[in-house]
Amino acid sequence: MTLRSPLAERPDTPPHPAAAALSDQRTSVDKALALLKSLADQGGELGVSELARCSGLTKSTTFRLLGVLQRNDMVERVGSDYRLGARISDIGDRVYGPVPLHLRERLLPHLADLYVLTQETVHLAVLHDTDIVYVNKIHGHRAARSPSRIGARLPAYCTAVGKALLAFDHDAAEAAVLAGLPQLTEYTVTDPATFRAELGHIRRTGIAYDRQEAAYGLTCVAVPIMGPAGRPVAAFSVAGAEYRFDPSRFAPALRRVAYEATRAVATLTKGRQAATLA
Repeated sequence: MTLRSPLAERPDTPPHPAAAALSDQRTSVDKALALLKSLADQGGELGVSELARCSGLTKSTTFRLLGVLQRNDMVERVGSDYRLGARISDIGDRVYGPVPLHLRERLLPHLADLYVLTQETVHLAVLHDTDIVYVNKIHGHRAARSPSRIGARLPAYCTAVGKALLAFDHDAAEAAVLAGLPQLTEYTVTDPATFRAELGHIRRTGIAYDRQEAAYGLTCVAVPIMGPAGRPVAAFSVAGAEYRFDPSRFAPALRRVAYEATRAVATLTKGRQAATLA
């Protein structure tokens, strides 16, 4: 006599309760947002099958929602794949205000100069509350694996660009300390006194470092771009793989490019003030 598993008698066994609850609780809006988040997290272009897997949706639901998002310019179709649409960029610009957009346009040539001088991954970032937002990035064939991408936010306290900006913004620095300094890697500075001392050193030298503090294997060096009243409006950084990258070697190039960028910001500010008065 052959014994059969009880499960064999019930081929239509319902899904695990936790999975069913998650499915029941997700509205169409939740699922559409999950698709946008998956596109943002993965970067680049993704097909329907991969998007369905990343978002925890069926392929049919994924395809249907992508059609809705495409009609509203939230995603764009590229062959059989999809990427974030132009409307997402417009919304991002409105969220972070017009200043990053003007800065991105004015400072792009200087970011390009920095890439030419270093041949490494270079970033332009701004401070938003206690996070930094990457508003531009240029990389070549030797790009190190990094959590940075245009539009991404990272905690300021553990990034070189963030520390370069926090060093000259006392209120934001203290807000970051009060919010806590979670350890992302074994190299992350989590002690408030040590963190404040490092910010003081950055104010004196004008150079900030991230030695595998935000992600293992990634090292960065950054400088602030100063605006009116001696306050930074953005920061440049150079990043590379820790095993081959000596960040201090790029400090002179960063200082030179940041000096020219600061002059460009001053010109931009004067032009906007003159336009307002007119």
